[in-house]
Amino acid sequence: MSTASARYTGQLRTEATHNASGNTIITDAPVDNHGRGEAFSPTDLVAASLGACMMTIMGIVAERHQLDLTSVTYDVTKHMAAEPRRIRQIDVQFHLPASLPEKERALLERAAHTCPVALSLNPEIKQEVSFLYE
Repeated sequence: MSTASARYTGQLRTEATHNASGNTIITDAPVDNHGRGEAFSPTDLVAASLGACMMTIMGIVAERHQLDLTSVTYDVTKHMAAEPRRIRQIDVQFHLPASLPEKERALLERAAHTCPVALSLNPEIKQEVSFLYE
């Protein structure tokens, strides 16, 4: 069985369905590339996937060490290159509790960099990852 199935719905929009769960994602071309920008663009999904993957791997490690990360948030910023049009950089900024001890901070930060998306992206895409303890 395939991971996902998708269809083009017209006007530079697609609808993808995750086959195992039935969840759907709509993509829309960004305003600066002839779209309406009313949903994630395909390159937005790449950037969001990097943050989600890193957070998931951190969550796996946190559960193993009985750490609660439910208050952790992250922001993802995608930077595009013009010629050829492609992602040139993705910034991921994690916001974690200041109460996390140094040992756990190092553990989580190492874990984030081992996520499959980070390891799968073309090495020409710069990944700037920061961890703010607030």
